[in-house]
Amino acid sequence: MGHHHDHPHMDPDSGDRRVTIAIWANGLLTVAQIVGGILSGSLALIADALHSFSDMAPLIIAFAARKIARRPADEHMTFGYGRIEIVAALINYTTLILVGFYLIYEGAMRMIEPPEVQGWMVVIIGAAALAIDALTALLTWSMQKNSVNIRALFLHNLSDALASFAVIVGGSLILMYDLRWVDPAITIGIALYILYLAFTEIGGPIRTLMLGFPPDIDGHSVIETICGIEEVQDVHHIHVWQMQEHAIALDCHVVITEKGWQQLETNKAHIKEQLKARFNIAHSSLEFEHVDYVHKDANRYGHE
Repeated sequence: MGHHHDHPHMDPDSGDRRVTIAIWANGLLTVAQIVGGILSGSLALIADALHSFSDMAPLIIAFAARKIARRPADEHMTFGYGRIEIVAALINYTTLILVGFYLIYEGAMRMIEPPEVQGWMVVIIGAAALAIDALTALLTWSMQKNSVNIRALFLHNLSDALASFAVIVGGSLILMYDLRWVDPAITIGIALYILYLAFTEIGGPIRTLMLGFPPDIDGHSVIETICGIEEVQDVHHIHVWQMQEHAIALDCHVVITEKGWQQLETNKAHIKEQLKARFNIAHSSLEFEHVDYVHKDANRYGHE
């Protein structure tokens, strides 16, 4: 059966402030990690810096997307601007995938010929990175539950925190045992985890942009609900999609009996009420067909 959940949403200005703090924190961290990585010779630290920078850029994109998404519909964008956050999430995940593949390549090259690495600097800067990453993840944790855009950022930050912890472990092993191969090995491990997260999550934004059926709604339940209304004989040419992340739309052709045709407005209101109550479909466009003039051999979904 289809279902939906209503979540309390954070005040937009409060959310914007959190993203702004995260942008500045990641910017300062990126600079510190790059300098530390160059001075210490640690590829893992530079890899973590690139990951932090790859977070800062999406944070800026997400911040801009949040602002644009709140613009009302107009003659150019009749559905509004909310879907820009889906686009931002897709850009962020794609960037994460590119960074992941690049780090695997660099790590493999360093595995062949491990460089000298100053373990203490790696540990110190790694610890600072872990603190910033944890702060940024904390800032976005409550926001990511209701936004695919912010969820992409949260997963960036979470993977950053884990990567920073791995960098600290690697620096410690270098200090204690001079295991220089550990640094590029950790780099490859970080990259594989980045790719796992990105490929796991990127399907959602792609599905939405491709106008896919919302994943938490069962299509058969929607059909059964409409056809379960007494004067409805059949339904076809169904389209269900997400106009925005939390705004579901439906349009379809509904075949009405002779008796139902006499009370068309009442039946239409009943169908809309059921769609809203059971599936949170607030925007529905219904085209009615008289049972005697029904579209023959019509497709259940889409058009011929």
